[in-house]
Amino acid sequence: MKKTGNTKSSIVSAAWELFYRQGYDNTTIDDIVEASNTSKGSFYHYFSGKEGLLNTLSILFDDKYLKLEPELEKIEGAVEKLLFLNHELFYMIENTVSLDLLGRLLSSQLISRSDRSLLDTNREYYKLLRKIAIEGKDEGVFRADLSANDIVKAYAVIERALLYDWCICSGDYSLCSYAGQVMPTLLAGFCSQ
Repeated sequence: MKKTGNTKSSIVSAAWELFYRQGYDNTTIDDIVEASNTSKGSFYHYFSGKEGLLNTLSILFDDKYLKLEPELEKIEGAVEKLLFLNHELFYMIENTVSLDLLGRLLSSQLISRSDRSLLDTNREYYKLLRKIAIEGKDEGVFRADLSANDIVKAYAVIERALLYDWCICSGDYSLCSYAGQVMPTLLAGFCSQ
């Protein structure tokens, strides 16, 4: 039996994998329930329908960050950790999230007044970024005039901007490769001289 806290995550992970492989319109709730090894009751406990899953991509991102956290311990330096996280997340997005659904998520965040999951500072994403920013501040890597929160906000804005650009360009370039080229330069602006 799955723990209750993992049930929602299992449903979300299965749904997004199916959305990527089969497309959103071709994926049924029955498909999601079967792939997540849960029940319809569990599905409807968390979601009113398939549309309710559109704003859950941030959960999938946070699950990825939780899986990467042990690997961060092996990486020296706050900037290197941020570059690693960005690469791993963008690689996952580029290879497992359909451009259409990513675009739907980003547009839903623009029009929604209530569920702005990408801005929820209680997400694992923000907790991990804050931890790295504080580490970089303590080590003197990041500028003294920037708070850890300033660094986290700017980093998140940069990632969202790159995702947005990739979507409006219809994914006509590699998100992961492009971010690998520009992120070091952008992050250098946070660093002490």
